[in-house]
Amino acid sequence: MPPDPTDYRILAHLQAHGRASARAVAEIVNLSPRATLARIRALEKHGHLRGYHAVLDRALLGAHVAVFAEVALKDQRPEAVRLFERHAAACPEVLACHLVSGRFDYLLRFCCRDLAHYQALTNAWLEHPQLGIEKIVTSTELKTVKEFSGFPLPPAARRRG
Repeated sequence: MPPDPTDYRILAHLQAHGRASARAVAEIVNLSPRATLARIRALEKHGHLRGYHAVLDRALLGAHVAVFAEVALKDQRPEAVRLFERHAAACPEVLACHLVSGRFDYLLRFCCRDLAHYQALTNAWLEHPQLGIEKIVTSTELKTVKEFSGFPLPPAARRRG
């Protein structure tokens, strides 16, 4: 079931205001709360709306360092790739892991207590014989200019009413 323009407006509002009640969303999309709730449940059921998240203020949570790491694997066989991906997905310090084209296989974003924590973590990865990491090239985040705040949606999602 592809979303229609009203569904996109619901998704846009929930993406920006995840704690909004069905009644509040209904006012935005000009539907009854019951009809809006039915649409929200359908969007959830069909996988268009997969969850709700709190946005934390990293600066207020204590010391941390954000690091981007480009990772090249020695072994491209499917079982080696799956092992690396499972390892990255299970690591709580990995905020994001993307398979990319180019000189490296993966781009990861880490959040660690400090650079010593990051270094210990990546040294353990490099020494792990089954991960088969050829090299890791690191760039330290100096400043976040724009953080992920949601996916771009069609223009219909931006219209009110």
